[in-house]
Amino acid sequence: MLESVRSVEPRALTDEPHAVYAELRTAGPVHRVTGTDGKPAWLVTRYEDVRRALGDPRLALDRRHALPGNYTGFNLPPALDANLLNMDPPDHTRVRRLVARAFTPGRVEKLRDPVRTLAHTLLDAVEPLGRADLVAAYAAPLPITVICDLLGVPAADRPDFRTWTDTLITPDPARPEAAGQAVGAMLRFYTGLIADKRATPGDDLLSDLIAARDEDGDRLTEDELTSLAFLILFAGYENTVHLIGNSVLALLDHPDVLARLRSEPALLAPAVDELARFDGPAPLAIRRFPVEDLDIGGVTVPAGETVLLSLASANRDPARFEAPDALRPDSAGAGHLALGHGVHYCLGAPLARMETETALAVLLERLPGLRLDVPRADLRHRPTIRARGLLTLPAAW
Repeated sequence: MLESVRSVEPRALTDEPHAVYAELRTAGPVHRVTGTDGKPAWLVTRYEDVRRALGDPRLALDRRHALPGNYTGFNLPPALDANLLNMDPPDHTRVRRLVARAFTPGRVEKLRDPVRTLAHTLLDAVEPLGRADLVAAYAAPLPITVICDLLGVPAADRPDFRTWTDTLITPDPARPEAAGQAVGAMLRFYTGLIADKRATPGDDLLSDLIAARDEDGDRLTEDELTSLAFLILFAGYENTVHLIGNSVLALLDHPDVLARLRSEPALLAPAVDELARFDGPAPLAIRRFPVEDLDIGGVTVPAGETVLLSLASANRDPARFEAPDALRPDSAGAGHLALGHGVHYCLGAPLARMETETALAVLLERLPGLRLDVPRADLRHRPTIRARGLLTLPAAW
């Protein structure tokens, strides 16, 4: 099979991604496109191909397998770049094992009551107003507070972190230097935070990781320690804020589903998986590089070239999901790939699910009559295909 060569308008993949991916799936399973860094890449669109590729060890995350000049990422310094998103086994296995125990379903469940209390506190501030931007007032501060508490990040540093993250994910073309400045600020922040925790350990995950690093340097290098703190905080905030925001909008777009979840709150847990399938926070999996020439969907992808696996497209594939463009709050989302698959399955998935379920439960409980406060067409998503999230969500009740 010959691959199709496609020129995809980036704005279309932020405003109407599912329509674009439907066209691509119909046209073929693999397409030659321009990647997120302006370089050529291979885009995989169909569920079975994406799922198989996510678990294929011949598709490496380590950039040392990329052809020279073929890929340009965030250009992070080594102290932030030695993270799980750039690692393959056995290093990936070693580093992931050290932190995985903090995100087991049992440990996450112990956080449910504190998260519920936080959600109520956030709504206490806006409920009397009758309207608010639910991204700024609710979807964003909830996960950043949870993940910062888990890591032991001081409250005073949290607004800066949100600013740096936004700058890195959606760089301003008018300020090309801003991303580099944000990276520098983040490096100084993490280096200082680790030094403070070494001097005065706390009852938090970062202090535990520092202890593991200092007691046995073979388990974690200093760069791996810093990079792991960066990734936990970055991903723990970024993915969950978008999953909550996207989920609220999806429910507002489907008032029948919203009403059903109000009357049947036990459906919220399976509904979160369906909401993640329907409009998840990560349109693409982290890029991969074949370690050898590889057949994907009948297309031979040369070793070292960039492969982009479309989670968003796979999750709307009619060959896998019945009525994929419908939102059904039962078990329709089972088997979705929004949080990955295989050894690189999202480490924080149990936490993201619990936070989203709790945030929605409190929102539906506290704000009857919840509705959009602007015309639907006025809503805008972040101008990037790295993440799928709303800039604002003005709502009233």
